[in-house]
Amino acid sequence: MQNLLRASTRLLVLSLLAFALPTQAQSYPSKQIRFIAPFAAGGALDTLTRTIAQKMQEDWGQPVLVENRTGAGGNIGADIVAKAQPDGYTLVMGTIATHAINVSLYAKMPYDAVKDFAPVTIAASINNSLSVNAALPAKNVRELIALAKAQPGALTFGSAGSGTSQHLAGEMFKTLTGIQMTHIPYKGGAPVMVDLLGGQISMTFGDLPTALPHVRSGRIRSIAVTAAKRSPLLPDVPTVAEQGVPGFDVSAWFGVFTTGGTPKDVVAKLNAQIVRILALPEVREKLSGIGMEPVSMTPDAFSDFVRAEIAKWAGVVKASGARAD
Repeated sequence: MQNLLRASTRLLVLSLLAFALPTQAQSYPSKQIRFIAPFAAGGALDTLTRTIAQKMQEDWGQPVLVENRTGAGGNIGADIVAKAQPDGYTLVMGTIATHAINVSLYAKMPYDAVKDFAPVTIAASINNSLSVNAALPAKNVRELIALAKAQPGALTFGSAGSGTSQHLAGEMFKTLTGIQMTHIPYKGGAPVMVDLLGGQISMTFGDLPTALPHVRSGRIRSIAVTAAKRSPLLPDVPTVAEQGVPGFDVSAWFGVFTTGGTPKDVVAKLNAQIVRILALPEVREKLSGIGMEPVSMTPDAFSDFVRAEIAKWAGVVKASGARAD
């Protein structure tokens, strides 16, 4: 009888605990999820967003609608999520721009990149490369620095626009090496590559997947990878840091955020699902095919990462004097 009483008491306690636990994650998701892609359709960010959204929809049986809401360096799309209901039904594929660089680049931001968002997980990164026109005599970073010092201000570097990671990579390079180069901003990465191929600019710190076909054809030369480690796409090309510029580390990253104040159990469920998706062999193969490296973090680790990135790029923006177009 006493054993039965003890068992009944345990059952009652467990029942009470079940009622006391948060119920948001247990019922989430119960309706359509809106997933904002803050840049144009067809690019790497769009592919990443749609790949994750499709798998979420298949697994959860709820529609996951991807919307491309572009403008203001990604701020317009991110702001939609910043001001949404904090219930986990509105997500954004944030970037190094929307959640790190723009904080310092724009005189007035429509949102607080830390307080207005709940970080879910980083999702992928893309290596940039220091690529030069094939006619430029520099074959490595040390030769490039020597050439720039011999001709102050004569070398030019193109970027996808003022304040982009490509632009600020060049500014960081100038600061760490003490050289002078002239920045040429473009409206997107495609015209940068056209002018690099044509010899109108000396170099670019653009994304490696875009440069790779032209590197393999010999029309441009990739002399360094900008991230902290070498890229599997060009394993024989050393990093900038390896070539005598310690501390140089630039890679474009992408991560999922939802609205600040979203219940932690919902954020945890989103994290577990997206991390699982990013580990799938077919997803890794698809993303690797466009030069993206799938990565993941806990929400807390991603939050710390974002704060560190904001501080890092604030210094670079200030030193460069860059402002949003």
